[in-house]
Amino acid sequence: MKAVTLHEITRETVRSICDLHVPKEQGKCVASNAISIAESYFSKEAWLRAIYADETPVGFVMLWENESKGEYFLWRVMIDEKYRKQRYGAKALELSIQHVREIQNAKALHLSYHEDKCSPRKFYEKFGFVDTREQTDNGEYVMTLKLSV
Repeated sequence: MKAVTLHEITRETVRSICDLHVPKEQGKCVASNAISIAESYFSKEAWLRAIYADETPVGFVMLWENESKGEYFLWRVMIDEKYRKQRYGAKALELSIQHVREIQNAKALHLSYHEDKCSPRKFYEKFGFVDTREQTDNGEYVMTLKLSV
C-alpha cells in the first residue's frame, strides 16, 4: 500500500484538490472540495487537509475544531472515484482521529451522515463511532467517537 499522508492545501495544490470527485451517484451526498474549501474560508474553526497516496492527491478531509470548548467534528471526507477501494479513506480517517487525539482537551469526535443508499455509517462504525440517533437541523444523524474517559 502506498503511504497515506495529510498535507496542507496550498496555492500550488488547490486546483488538483478541487479536481477530485466522488462517483456520480454520491455527488448529492458529499459537497465538492471547492465548496468545502470556500466554506472553510469563512470558518476560523476549519482544519482541512489534502489526502495523498505517496505523491498523488487522492482525497480531502475537513474538521471543525473548537479547542476552547473541546469540540471536534468531522465535517467532510472524500476519496476521488479513481482511488476508491484502496483503503485511502480508512487511513485518512485514522490520521484525522490521531490528529484530534493529540489535542489536549479533546473528549470526542463527532460526525453526521444522511441515512440513504450512500450512507457511510457502517464505515464509521468500524472505527468506533457510535450512532447517537440525534439529528442535526438538516436531518442528518450524529455519530460520536469518545476519545477520553
